[in-house]
Amino acid sequence: MKMKLAEIAKAIGAENNIEQWKDVEITSVAFDSRQLDSGALFIPLQGAQDGHQYVESAFANGAVATLWASDHDVTTTDDQPILVVDDPLESLQQLSKYYLHKINPIVVAVTGSNGKTTTKDMTASILSTQLNVTKTHANFNNEIGVPVTLLNMESSTEVVVVEMGMDRPGQLDFLSKLVSPDFAVITMIGEAHIEFFGTRDKIADAKMEIVHGLKEDGTFIFNGDEPLLQERAANVEQRKVTFGRQLTDDFYATSVKQHETSIDFKVNEWPDEEFTIPMVGEYNVNNALAAIAVGKQLHITPAHIKKALKNVELTENRAEWVDGAQGEKILSDVYNSNPTAAKQVLKTIEELPTAGKRIAVLGDMLELGDASARLHASLAANIDPKKIEEVYLVGSEMENLRNALEEQDYPASAIHHYSTTELDKLVADLQATINADDLVLLKASHGIHLEKVLAELTTK
Repeated sequence: MKMKLAEIAKAIGAENNIEQWKDVEITSVAFDSRQLDSGALFIPLQGAQDGHQYVESAFANGAVATLWASDHDVTTTDDQPILVVDDPLESLQQLSKYYLHKINPIVVAVTGSNGKTTTKDMTASILSTQLNVTKTHANFNNEIGVPVTLLNMESSTEVVVVEMGMDRPGQLDFLSKLVSPDFAVITMIGEAHIEFFGTRDKIADAKMEIVHGLKEDGTFIFNGDEPLLQERAANVEQRKVTFGRQLTDDFYATSVKQHETSIDFKVNEWPDEEFTIPMVGEYNVNNALAAIAVGKQLHITPAHIKKALKNVELTENRAEWVDGAQGEKILSDVYNSNPTAAKQVLKTIEELPTAGKRIAVLGDMLELGDASARLHASLAANIDPKKIEEVYLVGSEMENLRNALEEQDYPASAIHHYSTTELDKLVADLQATINADDLVLLKASHGIHLEKVLAELTTK
């Protein structure tokens, strides 16, 4: 972005006179005073801590202006440009909507219980072959992250791919209306955040909020194999496109072949073309199909789609292969976990050939509420002792899986359990167990911090 402070003040209705600062140029926005670029507008958000106490630090680190909540006494000096507003977060959102309308790119909004980050990455990669694209950084997918994504667009942006997360009803309604997407994509309905929703039906209702801001001539792209989405899509008036594994879908995969670190597949739309994605897990084929469906609507050629998928750059810690220090292959998926995703990746590990052992390191899946014990225990059905020889469990909820494994006669000596404060012991035990040629899966919610285990296992 690049805007004069006077334009920003007008866009958000700043309450103070900024005549002396009107020509200050803003080139980015930031809400973390430690991580900002020179030329940034600082947004002092109020959460566990009040961002106003970091305004001076923001200016010292390169910010050239700041928002300021009107219910706070102004403590900055006269030579520090401030814009006084009722609510800095609401003003951030208002400014992002103004800037979005100013740049006027095509908007692709992506959500889903699983796969939304991967689908976002794939979609952006495909569209970038022929268009100027901005995409959500990392997982900036909430009421703060989405506005930051929009304000990070260059003026030349033709398409912005926006990932949208949710953990409560109404959240996607707000985000969808904020960005007014041309394409709304739902990857799938799983059990993520079931603590807050209670049932998959209610999760589906909340995910469908992504179409609330969909333009009248927009397109709704969704997993056609999910009955909950099919039922609700019947009420969507905009154009609908489905993807999945059924012949009734608009885009479906054929000839799926899984290799050690990649998957080849064909698509009904171009039966003679073979596509490759540099990841494992057949569930990722659906993510690719969703991205392909978007690309087709925007006239991306099959040749460009093939190249983009083969070379896609994925967000870190999303089911990525890493070489371990002892020669083992590690499938790291430590950013998030829920029952659907965990079962999918366990199935993937069991299907992969290896000359060594298969070892699963599984941490607690968070935000499962009253169903947590049952859902953790349910993973036992997806762990075959003939295919996964060692299981390392981390967290109090994983005791339920340990008990379920013991009940189904999984060898007790191959089940290891640790508290979340025993990661050092876990690392030591793994290092004593792992040999070259082993396959190791790391899967947990981010709060368990298995990324620390990954760092130790890959340090030579």
